[in-house]
Amino acid sequence: MLPRVVLITAVVVLAQVPVCAQDLPASNESTTNASSETARAFLNHHCLECHGPEKPKGMFRVDSLSADFGDRAEGDRWQAVLKRVSAGEMPPKTKPRPSEQEVAALTHWIGAHAEAAEVARRAAEGRVVLRRLNRTEYEKTVRDLLGIDVDLRDRLALDGSMDGFDNVGAALRLSSFALERYVEAADVALNIAICNKPAPPKMKQRFSLKDQHAVKIYGNEFYRVLEDGTVVMFISTHDTTVTVSQFDPRDLGYYRFRISASGFQSSGKPVTFAVHNHSAGLVGYFDVPPEKPTVIEFVARQERNRGSIQIAPYGLGREVTQTPGKAAQYQGAGLAVHWVEVEGPLYDTWPPASHRRIFGDLPQERLDRNSDQLEVVSKDPKADAERIIREFARRAFRRPLTEYDLTLFMSLVDGRLAEKDTFEQAVRVSLTGILSSPKFLFLDEKPGQLDDFALASRLSYFFWSTLPDDELLTLAEQKKLSQPEVLRRQVERMLQDPKAAALATNFCGQWLNLRDIEATIPHSGRYPEFDKMLQVSMVKEAELFFTELLKNDLSLTNVVASDFSMLNGRLAQHYGIPGVEGLWEFRKTPLPAESHRGGALTMAAVLKVTADGTNTSPVKRGAWVLERILGTPPPPPPPDVPPLEPDVRGATSLRERLAKHRSNEACASCHAKIDPPGFALESFDAIGGWREYYRLNNWVAGAKEIKGKFYLQGPDVDATGETADGKHFQNIDEFKQLLLRDKDQLARALTERLVTYATGGVPEAADKPEIEAIVARIRDKDYGLRTLVHEIVQSTMFKNK
Repeated sequence: MLPRVVLITAVVVLAQVPVCAQDLPASNESTTNASSETARAFLNHHCLECHGPEKPKGMFRVDSLSADFGDRAEGDRWQAVLKRVSAGEMPPKTKPRPSEQEVAALTHWIGAHAEAAEVARRAAEGRVVLRRLNRTEYEKTVRDLLGIDVDLRDRLALDGSMDGFDNVGAALRLSSFALERYVEAADVALNIAICNKPAPPKMKQRFSLKDQHAVKIYGNEFYRVLEDGTVVMFISTHDTTVTVSQFDPRDLGYYRFRISASGFQSSGKPVTFAVHNHSAGLVGYFDVPPEKPTVIEFVARQERNRGSIQIAPYGLGREVTQTPGKAAQYQGAGLAVHWVEVEGPLYDTWPPASHRRIFGDLPQERLDRNSDQLEVVSKDPKADAERIIREFARRAFRRPLTEYDLTLFMSLVDGRLAEKDTFEQAVRVSLTGILSSPKFLFLDEKPGQLDDFALASRLSYFFWSTLPDDELLTLAEQKKLSQPEVLRRQVERMLQDPKAAALATNFCGQWLNLRDIEATIPHSGRYPEFDKMLQVSMVKEAELFFTELLKNDLSLTNVVASDFSMLNGRLAQHYGIPGVEGLWEFRKTPLPAESHRGGALTMAAVLKVTADGTNTSPVKRGAWVLERILGTPPPPPPPDVPPLEPDVRGATSLRERLAKHRSNEACASCHAKIDPPGFALESFDAIGGWREYYRLNNWVAGAKEIKGKFYLQGPDVDATGETADGKHFQNIDEFKQLLLRDKDQLARALTERLVTYATGGVPEAADKPEIEAIVARIRDKDYGLRTLVHEIVQSTMFKNK
């Protein structure tokens, strides 16, 4: 642990960061055409009966509303009133209806007050609250800043989230505990980046699986050893994977792995296998052709003395165990592994690039003759330290270092040198201070139009989730980045960069809830076909689909209905789509009209995260569609209404239970909107498979069998329904067509999501005119997703704080 001076310095610097205004003046009454008394009269006449002090429905009281729109919480409550009244949801249809003039007066009064409060608030603090890097952004930023591969995310305090995203400034607080974790994470990163040992010896060695422990133990039972040393693996179980145990790295670093493998007795079809790294988990899945040795190559970071890799065939089953003579006589498919080669640790120069990024060509010396520990030394410590800090902080702070900050961080160096620390130790204290400084942890944005450096950061964290590269910073220094054409060219360049994969991973991971893919474990009795490869493929499909839309500027309406998806063989099997060879490799695949697939709604990943692993819920799925796809999230359920519990016995129909649930007047208006999309998706089970009936996990005579496990056939699925505006549908395909009737709303919803993610601030009432203008412009270009991204970047919402 570094001296507490670092932590104290970070806290002192943090105190200099401006905080957000909390108390803003209420709007001026004279700016509206209706008085607060008129608004109060409306609420008293139409709303107070249900939302008064006596058992208010939804715990929402209109009598406690004040006209202080400068209070964010109070303003949000008024916006809720505006939304429900404008949509005609309140008062309920069973109550006397207000006149159009009354509704217009109230909505105008709320809108005018809300707009005035937002104008005042934005003048003081901007639209976006001071925004901290979240855990993902911090880790990627440190990696790119230092040129290292390090896992820091789990070392940091958990992030808050708002409106579905964990990069919204208002949800990202900074506690003293979180700050201390940043200091510790910085120390870990610098320990990896700075090299204090002589160059480790390189090795290159080839291994045969016949010498591995598992092959020796199980011998001819699961494996067949050929004359040339090739080992054929005939079984896919957790306890029969093969570890290359002869390789156990003595030195931390990157190693190149090469695996020569082929399909064996596979009837002309590829064979798939997985590789797991003991240090980093799943490396990936690989398809190899039959009978033709193919070399699979990858580079992985290995921890010191943390073991090697595991090779696990996929989809071979256990049939070999029932064959007389076992592996020696088995005629089924297998994975032939000819050899495994390991080379490393890999480095072109020593000290490695991460070390040289900090210290350049400064020499290293052994300060203790009894140790091989090396340290950087300097003949002119203050001059070298100033150069190091100035350049390092420029990249870390994403803008030039001020003289004040230089003095501050140099004082740390001077203090440690005065305490007789070595040059390297003194510089490390200052570097740790930089990596835990508010100017590193927070995006430096001032109210009004962003300067070019802040714009560079907003771009890079939108597309790459990391710091700006040299080209962006150079354009910022030249004050050219904010020029519209320059900005457009940079967006194109950044989207073509491999780092743009972060947009699909981090945006889709939250917009579509893909990060929750492991939150539930499907019931093995009902869904024995589920496995790890299917789960990984689910997420990959969604990310590649979004990338395809963005790359080719395809219409965002494909999110609801498309005639293609990005599939591998495993997903194609799951979806019942023929003609996709190989289990892992993904490709753009046309979808048959009868597949009921196409678009995010019917992707297995979405269907899994909107189920609980055992049962599906029309309420959960319907609410997800309203919130994520249509941008019209339902209000939370009243606290006095019990949740809808699944009937695991199949004794009552789902619709009967929902109809009983809707008999509660407090639930009826919301469920009229929530239930229809949920009903339409009932044709898909908890792992996204198509179904005609429900599965139950009770075993009885006559139960159906999948992979040796049994389930009971339950009631037939009914996916018909009626939308809140009276439109009928028979299945998910017809429901999708109903959604496509309002393409503007689909575009509006996705625009708001992208703006939230891109800027770290949720769009507010004052942003609606600009959002509508964006929707109008992309309407003329078939709602192209890439066009939408360009429009967002050129908008005032993006270019202003």
